[in-house]
Amino acid sequence: MSPSAYISVELRRQVRTDAGRRCGYCRSSEMLTGMPLEIEHIIPQAAGGPTARENLWLACHRCNEFKADRTQAVDPLTGEPATLFNPRVQRWLEHFTWSPDGAVVIGLTPVGRATIIALQLNNAYAVEARRFWVEAGWHPPAD
Repeated sequence: MSPSAYISVELRRQVRTDAGRRCGYCRSSEMLTGMPLEIEHIIPQAAGGPTARENLWLACHRCNEFKADRTQAVDPLTGEPATLFNPRVQRWLEHFTWSPDGAVVIGLTPVGRATIIALQLNNAYAVEARRFWVEAGWHPPAD
């Protein structure tokens, strides 16, 4: 790991606390994913994003893999480029909501819609898992 990619134990703790132990994109709880959430660079290091608290957040493995080094995607409604959701500075509920059954993420803004497509937030596996979590009373999150 390069020195610029090193994230101290204390910084990891701060980011986990800031994020409430939830993925910043799909809002999955760390306890429900079956594995620790990953610390991700909101602005990728390849694009000059620093390894600093203001550029780090939690993401589940699936969201982190689909996001990769992207910072924007196309809004499927307008066909225009839109920046991806930034969980550090944007409020999830301003850009997304849950379907009535709580299993599907709905985009409310160009940012939300582009993020849903780019990160495949409604892939079949994620939707099915959320259905089980809803039945158990663990989902959707209240915040």
